[in-house]
Amino acid sequence: MNSTDILHSQVVPPQDSYWVQVEEISKAHVSLNYAEQLWLAWYTYMQNDVLATGIMSFVMHEAIYFGRSLPWIIIDLIPYFRRWKIQANKIPTAKEQWQCAALVFLSHFTVELPQIWLFHPTAQYWGLSTTVPFPSVLKMAYQICIFFVMEDAWHYWSHRAMHWGPLYKYIHKIHHQYSAPFGLAAEYASPIEVMCLGIGTVGSPILWCAITKDLHILTMYVWIVFRLFQAIDAHSGYEFPWSLHHFLPFWAGAEHHDEHHERFIGNYASSFRWWDYVMDTESGPEASKRRRERKIAKQRAMKKVQ
Repeated sequence: MNSTDILHSQVVPPQDSYWVQVEEISKAHVSLNYAEQLWLAWYTYMQNDVLATGIMSFVMHEAIYFGRSLPWIIIDLIPYFRRWKIQANKIPTAKEQWQCAALVFLSHFTVELPQIWLFHPTAQYWGLSTTVPFPSVLKMAYQICIFFVMEDAWHYWSHRAMHWGPLYKYIHKIHHQYSAPFGLAAEYASPIEVMCLGIGTVGSPILWCAITKDLHILTMYVWIVFRLFQAIDAHSGYEFPWSLHHFLPFWAGAEHHDEHHERFIGNYASSFRWWDYVMDTESGPEASKRRRERKIAKQRAMKKVQ
């Protein structure tokens, strides 16, 4: 078999079960690795790309979101970790965790599920690939880095706009119900905000696909997994010595976003710190001190000129 893509329409007709498909495909396409065989069997078994992608996408999203949130729920229950809690006196109660989880779960079904279902036909129109073999790790890595930069720019400006009077009052205020965020609260927001910020997450890969005609849905899935991890960890409320921003100074992290929730202003970016630095919207006492020092220095310079 050559290295060109194998379309699921080229394999055996659907059998009685998914695992029968796996067995048949593993015999017919020995050059594919096991993950690729499972993938091809799924699309062949479903015989409907939109349905196959929709189910896989939604199940993946729920498993990753609540699966990644679970460790933070456990950490909140263990006093040992309080030493790294940014707002140590604000531990979410079990009631708050359940209420948050219920609203997030409802939002996933009523707001995100329709978007997930529309993703495949929209992205496929612009050239999305669902075939095998999978793209290389290197290709996925550089595309995901690009998506992080694109999404961060969108998130900064849309999030900053959400703090404008009417938009904050009627839309974004829901997300700020918790002044000390916790993992589950990453997607605790109004439906309008979920859709608006989701444009950056989903729209960045679609725009890339529209321009380059080079995007595999597996890359999209890996990107979503990383983005969910980033959002949930940023809302965790914990600052550890091994937190990523200690090694990548431009990474935002929980400390950056916790300041935003505590002070309700500044630190609008999602993944990186550069937009807040360049636009002078950093939050926290250190940023305020730097602004005061710049103001005093400017005043002194003006007096010298006069």
